[in-house]
Amino acid sequence: QVHVVESGGGLVQPGGSLRLSCAAFGGIFSINYMGWYRQAPGKERELVADIDVGGRTNYADSVKGRFTISRDNAKNMVYLQMNSLKPEDTAVYYCNAATVRGSSWGQGTQVTVSL
Repeated sequence: QVHVVESGGGLVQPGGSLRLSCAAFGGIFSINYMGWYRQAPGKERELVADIDVGGRTNYADSVKGRFTISRDNAKNMVYLQMNSLKPEDTAVYYCNAATVRGSSWGQGTQVTVSL
């Protein structure tokens, strides 16, 4: 069973930046997928960005050009650099890590963009 822990959320003003980190550990199978998702109040969870073991990335249209996902395969960590944050980016951000046997979610970290 892979365990996932996020960190780095907080309160930031519009236009500001935050960097989220996610650590995946445990399990015996290689982690071949890691991604960031978010869920705002009253809305469904949505993909923000993901990255596979080869470094191929995918972004939601709403964050393209503002967010950057990166990964350290040796440490099983994934990062989300968020720039030019907007109030609509406010949500709980979740990390997902997947192996050939299934995926695991973290507990989430709150990101609030407000004056």
